[in-house]
Amino acid sequence: MGARQGKEKTMSQVLRAEGPLRALGAMSGTSLDGVDAAVIDTDGQDILGFGRSGYRAYGEAEQALLRAGFGCWPGEEPEGAQAALHAAHAALLADFPEAEVVGFHGQTLAHDPHGRGTFQLGDGEVLAEMLARPVVWDFRSADVAAGGEGAPLAPFFHHACARWIGARQPVAFLNLGGVGNLTWVDPTIAAPEAEGALLSFDTGPANAPLNDLMQARRGQEVDRDGALAGQGKVDEAVVQTFLSHPYFDRPAPKSLDRNEFGDTTALVGHLDDADAAATLTALCAASVAAGLRRMPQRPARLLVTGGGRLNPVLMAMIGARCDCEAVAVEHVGLDGDMLEAQAFAYLAVRVLRGLPTSCAGTTGVAHPVSGGRISPADPLRRRA
Repeated sequence: MGARQGKEKTMSQVLRAEGPLRALGAMSGTSLDGVDAAVIDTDGQDILGFGRSGYRAYGEAEQALLRAGFGCWPGEEPEGAQAALHAAHAALLADFPEAEVVGFHGQTLAHDPHGRGTFQLGDGEVLAEMLARPVVWDFRSADVAAGGEGAPLAPFFHHACARWIGARQPVAFLNLGGVGNLTWVDPTIAAPEAEGALLSFDTGPANAPLNDLMQARRGQEVDRDGALAGQGKVDEAVVQTFLSHPYFDRPAPKSLDRNEFGDTTALVGHLDDADAAATLTALCAASVAAGLRRMPQRPARLLVTGGGRLNPVLMAMIGARCDCEAVAVEHVGLDGDMLEAQAFAYLAVRVLRGLPTSCAGTTGVAHPVSGGRISPADPLRRRA
């Protein structure tokens, strides 16, 4: 371990030179659709440009293997899951030779920040050797070790995005992946770790319960365009039962595991397919509305990223329950498919520069933390 630490320190010193780096970020979310990859140019503070992006879908066998690992801790994951994760990432990331460093999130299997910690499947050292370039990874553990929630981590990038789009007043980003999260940004404060610059937290289950329902009942991955939910009627009694979950009373910042709410689809077990889909869609919208009530001030509109922004029924429900306009981030020139991958590219450079990646307003950690481990590749193999 000592030799490895020394090697990482040397690479960190080399890559901390002033000026921008071309970074490649990779993200595999709890929806398990596949791997997103995106390049940005950044000095770890400002966004200096956006590069190419790509996507590699998981096959059915890969999805089943990774899904079987949900809830597992190190050493408990299914045999072959980590190798499959590495292979899927390497197959996509190798197509970006222009990247000087890779930010590798891995696949979250378990998240219990005030208990057993957090576990993202994937070894950055292995991936660094596969790609023959340095990899920054394990972004969450240092924050959890310092008493933080370990999530969400995209808010520092949201802050940079707000400044990149020229926002002059507070704006809110809403990410709708398997789990939903909100970030409130005051772009007039230059440093994201400064008091009052950010407030972020997980809102509750987002796409995951609806995706689970569609898979179980119809053998489909998603309710595309909200087609099924649009035919149904929301059971408001179920929505109220859902909102009575203790999570909604916890103060922010806060985070949750994909399975913290248990089997949310059980709440709609008595409903037909369309009503069940409509109600699960409404649960997501209701959790966002509950989250907005914790914001320092209500934004005029929500900038929505993640797969949920493509569901017009969900977007309409959010607008109605939140009493504000919800628009996809594409309206301000950002890429809602790649924002999280771009975030880990950005965070990778911050780690290399020794800059904070989380703070009290994002994860509840007592002091700003620069998380992440740096694994270099064999320099003789780089750019071979």
